[in-house]
Amino acid sequence: MQTETTLRFEPMPQREQPPPPSPRVRAEHAHGTVFLVGCGPGDPELLTVRALNVLRAADVIVYDHLVSDAILALARADTKRIYVGKERDRHILPQEQINFLLVNLARNAKRVARLKGGDPFVFGRGGEEMQALAAEGIAVEVVPGITAACGIAASTGVPLTHREYAQSCVFVTGHLKDGTMDLDWEGLARPSQTIVVYMGLKGLPVLSRELIAHGLSASTPAMIVEQGTTPRQRVLVATLATLPKLAAEQAIRAPTLIVVGDVVRVRASLEQSTAQATAARALAG
Repeated sequence: MQTETTLRFEPMPQREQPPPPSPRVRAEHAHGTVFLVGCGPGDPELLTVRALNVLRAADVIVYDHLVSDAILALARADTKRIYVGKERDRHILPQEQINFLLVNLARNAKRVARLKGGDPFVFGRGGEEMQALAAEGIAVEVVPGITAACGIAASTGVPLTHREYAQSCVFVTGHLKDGTMDLDWEGLARPSQTIVVYMGLKGLPVLSRELIAHGLSASTPAMIVEQGTTPRQRVLVATLATLPKLAAEQAIRAPTLIVVGDVVRVRASLEQSTAQATAARALAG
């Protein structure tokens, strides 16, 4: 025979109330928030849902050169837009002034969407801006995005790793803070490794020369992609030795991404399979 069980809920004991926040804490809560938003490699359909929600809720947008018009169009019409883009040898604002701008906007209780191409923490100076804001007591949220390497790998059919070709992958910048391209060439010129170079167009001849000098074969497959994932995407595939000349002949322009390694061979096999399938369908039709 079943018996009934009566459950009794005792009231929770009263907890001691915390002390009121200090004036400094109250001031910080009165500030706005800065969202460091990764907008992906260019295609607006590659935005994350979180990035889209932040974009639509923002009072002010501070955006970079690599943020497309199609992405900006997703914001509200009344949202203020401030361009702070950087191109090689042409900066609208130095980084220190951008930091100052973000702090001032947040202090006016604004929801600030700081839009960056790719991911804020992959060659996007997101770390520097986060530190500057935190030092001033400004709340910061980082919204990750699809970095150019991953987006362009998908749009070109070149996997960054592959069990037959590459067991490691390294991302490097072709433009250091001091303007040089003094990279760890020995560490980069390793077999079975994919090298992805951001902002490397101007330094492409140096990249080719140094990698070959440090042990990579001159015939290593290499690829440069202009305007990756967008309708204006251009892809050139060559070898490490011949890519600089080909890029110059074809007047490749920034923004670009360079991929060096045997994984580039996968694109050719994919194109061949696609061509064969197309031909087979034409014969069958």
